[in-house]
Amino acid sequence: MQGSQGYQMAYLLGVDTGGTYTDAVVLDDAAQRVVASAKALTSRPDLAFGVGAAIDAALAKAGVAARDIAMVSLSTTLATNALVEGQGGRIALVFIGFDAAELTRAGLQDALRGDPVIALAGGHSHAGSEAAALDLAGLQVALAALDAGITGFAVAASFATRNPAHEIAARDLIRDLTGLPVTCSHELSSALGGPKRALTAVLNARLIGMIDGLITACETHLATCGITARLMVVRGDGALVSAAVAREKPIETILSGPAASIAGASWLTKQTDALVSDIGGTTTDVCLLRDGRPMIDPAGARVGPFRTMVEAVAMRTTGLGGDSEVHVTEGLTAALRLGPRRLMPIALAATEFPDLVHQALDRALASGVPASDGGQFVLPLWRVLPKGLDARELTVAQRLADGPLRLGQAVQTRMENPALGRLIGRGLVMLAGVTPSDASHVLGLQDVWDADAATKALTLFARRRTGGGQQIAPDAQAMARMIIDQLTAQTVDCLLQAAFAEDGRDWPDPAAMAQHPLAQAGLDRHRGIVRIDMALALPVIGLGASARAYYGAVGARLGTQMLVPDHADVANAIGAVVGQVQMQASGTVTSPGAGAFKVHLMGDVQSYSSRDAALSAICAALTAQATAAARGAGVEDISLHVAQDITEVEVEGQPMFIEAKIRVTAQGRPRIAAG
Repeated sequence: MQGSQGYQMAYLLGVDTGGTYTDAVVLDDAAQRVVASAKALTSRPDLAFGVGAAIDAALAKAGVAARDIAMVSLSTTLATNALVEGQGGRIALVFIGFDAAELTRAGLQDALRGDPVIALAGGHSHAGSEAAALDLAGLQVALAALDAGITGFAVAASFATRNPAHEIAARDLIRDLTGLPVTCSHELSSALGGPKRALTAVLNARLIGMIDGLITACETHLATCGITARLMVVRGDGALVSAAVAREKPIETILSGPAASIAGASWLTKQTDALVSDIGGTTTDVCLLRDGRPMIDPAGARVGPFRTMVEAVAMRTTGLGGDSEVHVTEGLTAALRLGPRRLMPIALAATEFPDLVHQALDRALASGVPASDGGQFVLPLWRVLPKGLDARELTVAQRLADGPLRLGQAVQTRMENPALGRLIGRGLVMLAGVTPSDASHVLGLQDVWDADAATKALTLFARRRTGGGQQIAPDAQAMARMIIDQLTAQTVDCLLQAAFAEDGRDWPDPAAMAQHPLAQAGLDRHRGIVRIDMALALPVIGLGASARAYYGAVGARLGTQMLVPDHADVANAIGAVVGQVQMQASGTVTSPGAGAFKVHLMGDVQSYSSRDAALSAICAALTAQATAAARGAGVEDISLHVAQDITEVEVEGQPMFIEAKIRVTAQGRPRIAAG
């Protein structure tokens, strides 16, 4: 395609893979406009189908040839969703030089979820000297005893950010003996705090297979299409990194989709100050946009229950989405709760397995009593029966060998329920059941899947009984309205919590403030002897495929302007291609004694006799490292920023150097090659 000056025009292709949909968008880089967009269902277990369908549809709508695509950028919520839902591969943690008590800190034990821990002697001191010899023989014995279900390893050693030698040695041995991917904690963060670094490494190791599969699926289809442009991936802070970096550090893609959505929201609305709320199939992500930039969480990305050492946007991620599981809470009156687990909506399941779903629902409705399995279905997500299953897991999996079943057929005893939970946790199977998406189909807010199946499922769901023995809803329509009302209430709560957290006033507990009777009375516009009003002082930008269906009521409840822009359903994909590459390198200078200064770089420790020489050396090394990484990512016009955090104390009127933390950031737009 030729421009008016005779040169070949450059187009950008953005792809976002979420829990339900994969989006693709084609942008005209020069005109800064959306040329075309398309959606396809995210395909499990083979992500290539969904990625390919979305890309092909967007290119066809745009009328753009493969040679005209100058850059491809990918964002995803898969890593975020996996952590919220407790999914990911089975891993082993190699824990070097730590006390057993350290496993209970920073949420590390919860993150491990019963996966094996190999505790070894070794580690270093704060100054980087060896505290104890590394027990490689013990590691070799422990590796031989592991089961076949392990998909990767996390390695964390005491003070590895001061000297990573033991992590590197353990990594090399594991790779030689197993051939499996290994994550070292020092490669993810230069900060101290061993258990938190170990937690971050564990989560990274758990996500490697998932993100590698997504990147491979994208690269494979791009090659099939004849697109040779560089593939970039959105990091959790909104910056772009190469696909190779994302493969090694998938933990950095947590909050990738939300970070991209914020960039997309700003680009679409031109708003500089707003709350951005992005509702997907699994999560709702809320972030504050100030002066056109997302706020960055200084304490590290928090997703679900985990606080990591990954730098990312200050995002509040809640397990609430269009495909959230609907729960009936215990009590005398009917009350609902949504999430955090994502289900396949019945309306969608019926389009893929119509005979199974409709026949099961018809039988349950004809019986006149609520289905014992809640009208849910179990869907296998593997192509080959997975390894490393225990006896009960294998029994359930074998029943699913020929395809999806009703929940009551897949799990036939109470003893098998935990086995099913573990299969779900590993991402090997998925449940289909009633969700807000089904309620939307019943009420006519959406019409993309099987509304008849959704109506049957909600009719069946409405027959459930409260603690007082009453049916929770008279019919499917009333049941659907209850579900949508609950979605509105939980979304309002999520936005209020974010608002209180970012308000600038030191509120004691944002969650408690959002639920406080005075806050609720203010939202109700209470008019008694006391008049109480409360509203958000900023507009809310609503994003996501279902935002237009749900968010009108949210804006009204919060008393603020709700902006749902055109292309809100593909904001993540737009944001994926409007960001900048940002490569960082960091290191530390310590002083173990008078006249001695040590420079700690990733994989290296150097000694100097003066403070200035050490600082000069580390700045030069980090600048070279960050610049090389940025050039490798396709940036030609590089801007550099050096941040120094120097700690000194005064002793007898003289400053004494303690420590310096140095970070060099190299950033710029990736090269957009036309023609």
